Amino acid sequence: MAYRIGIDVGGTFTDLVAVDDAGRVVHAKSPSTPEDQSLGVMEGLGLLATELGLSREAMLAETDRIVHGTTVATNALLERKGATVGLLATEGHADILEMREGLKEDRYNLRLPPPEPLVPRDRRLGVTERMRHDGHVAIPLDRASLDRAIARLREEGVGSVAVCYLHAWRDGAHERASAEAVRAALPGCYVSLSSEVLPEIKEYERTCTTVVNAYVGPALERYLTRLEARLAEAGFAGPLLIIQSHGGVATVADAVRLAAGAVLSGPAGGVAGARHVARLSGIANLIPFDMGGTSTDISLITEGEAAISSDRKLAGQRVGLQSLDIVSIGAGGGSIARVDAGGVLHVGPESAGAMPGPACYGRGGEAATVTDANLVLGYLDAAGFMGGRSRLDLAAAEVAVDRVAAALGLGRMAAAEGIHRVVNTRMAEGVRLASVRRGIDPRRFALLSFGGAAGLHITDIARQLGLTRVLVPRLASVLSAWGMLATDLRCEVARTHIGDASTLEDEALRAVYAEMEQEGRARLAAARFEGEVRIRRSADMRYGEQIFEVPVDLGTVEWDAPGLRARMAEAFHDRHEALYTYALRDQEAVLVNARVAVIGVLPSLPSEPPRGRDAAAPPHGTRRIHLGTEQEVSVFGFDALGPGQVIEGPALVESSTTTVLLRERDRATVTPLGWLDVSVQ
Repeated sequence: MAYRIGIDVGGTFTDLVAVDDAGRVVHAKSPSTPEDQSLGVMEGLGLLATELGLSREAMLAETDRIVHGTTVATNALLERKGATVGLLATEGHADILEMREGLKEDRYNLRLPPPEPLVPRDRRLGVTERMRHDGHVAIPLDRASLDRAIARLREEGVGSVAVCYLHAWRDGAHERASAEAVRAALPGCYVSLSSEVLPEIKEYERTCTTVVNAYVGPALERYLTRLEARLAEAGFAGPLLIIQSHGGVATVADAVRLAAGAVLSGPAGGVAGARHVARLSGIANLIPFDMGGTSTDISLITEGEAAISSDRKLAGQRVGLQSLDIVSIGAGGGSIARVDAGGVLHVGPESAGAMPGPACYGRGGEAATVTDANLVLGYLDAAGFMGGRSRLDLAAAEVAVDRVAAALGLGRMAAAEGIHRVVNTRMAEGVRLASVRRGIDPRRFALLSFGGAAGLHITDIARQLGLTRVLVPRLASVLSAWGMLATDLRCEVARTHIGDASTLEDEALRAVYAEMEQEGRARLAAARFEGEVRIRRSADMRYGEQIFEVPVDLGTVEWDAPGLRARMAEAFHDRHEALYTYALRDQEAVLVNARVAVIGVLPSLPSEPPRGRDAAAPPHGTRRIHLGTEQEVSVFGFDALGPGQVIEGPALVESSTTTVLLRERDRATVTPLGWLDVSVQ
């Protein structure tokens, strides 16, 4: 029996899923180990093997491939624990990171400090050279100037170097020569070139992305090297693939080279899983809602496809690489509740994390969290948490919630319910941010609930937003890990090509895209991929006086027919109107960046066999919970439910890794796959 394994490392738990050739799915959870994520991964693989009735070594020997989503790059950036980076820039332009774009996020806040650059001024060094925007050399690379800069970086003890010269997007020859010199003078140093990381116009985005790549690259390289060694030692001989921010996967070598492409590695798995859910369920418009222990990630699936963006900020740093359009908020099961000096209750963004975790975990945590409140309210089974492998400490949760209650001047249940309501309101606002502010009416969508904590909150959030449908897969708590197995190898290639679309010849446009497609195919070949290849074309376009671009999907444009440039312009007008309610069709559309995604199609994920039970499963017990008032509700086993079974709320539906709370007027119908299709009134 051959297996495919997906692994998603979260802030609190590491989720693992194994799928065999028949589509049978087995999953496991293990505590994350932030000090070395590979330890939690290997422990989780042991638990997964136990679920299969095998030893870890026997399971890995029969595993075809492992797809992994990791937060190593994310954490290095968020926690400012990346490499000691030096920046080589064109002489006179070393302060691009400080100047940014001349804007700030809150333009009316006069006291708002600028984000601190990842490279301090004394490690940002100018090199004598100058490339013109048309690719001609204005000033040749001065080797003596370069050698002096490298010597200074050696004195500063840098372990990683970012090289970003003016107009290197047009010709990266000076950057490549500098990289050779750096590697010769600083053996083992990680080198990041802007002409390889982001060969696009706009100096700040290109410089910042290249620096982020250099900052997180060494940590990601160390982690993946360590993990590959441990997997090989345990008997795994297949490929380890890393999910990227754009939702595709890459080999370890490519992931290390383009480390900034993994800063959204974990959340991207959830969106990949949501796309697969859309195909299986036939629901083309979904709002994936992934609530874990530390954060909640929200995105959009429109007509079965996820939105892609190249305008991403994380921890104050711009990452210009293509990535899934995901809104992340600091609200999860481990989010800490606190009362400010004015007596106002706040929940998050601070989190108890994996260690010490919520007070009820018994690992030394004392602050009240969302999980503690849910336990006090009766929504969680203290004895059955994690399938009974971990017992929750109700008394510790009550003590923690009581502190919040005392600060608010309320009783225990009122305080716990307040924590629950506040975090729901924050997450509902996150859904609005991901939909309404992007011109999308969320009421046309169904909420897709996944992540271990989402089921207790999802129908209340739907009700706040006016949504009437919620879908909860049986694998909700590990959907990100499962979804990673439904991804493909993906190479993103871009070319800056500024010009009015109307002045470009059709054949010139086709030649630009053909060149990018050839580069992407070559990268797939270098990864030893020999299967089916799919091409997706897009462009960044704007009107002449605008300073921002609009991403335009060219998938519906007839590529080989006459009038290509006019159809591209029309696609831009249509997209601009959809986003901003107007289009200036009498103005020229400017093509800024041409983009191609070259996708190597991996074997599809087998569909899980339909559930075979016909009879409705009775509840396996009852529990007293607090829903405004205290009441006794039925508790159902998620895995025991039969297709077609209907459950009226209020009720609880439990599995070993998640709990779904059905409130008054919620009505859940069990699908043929054993999922919950919830009608919210």
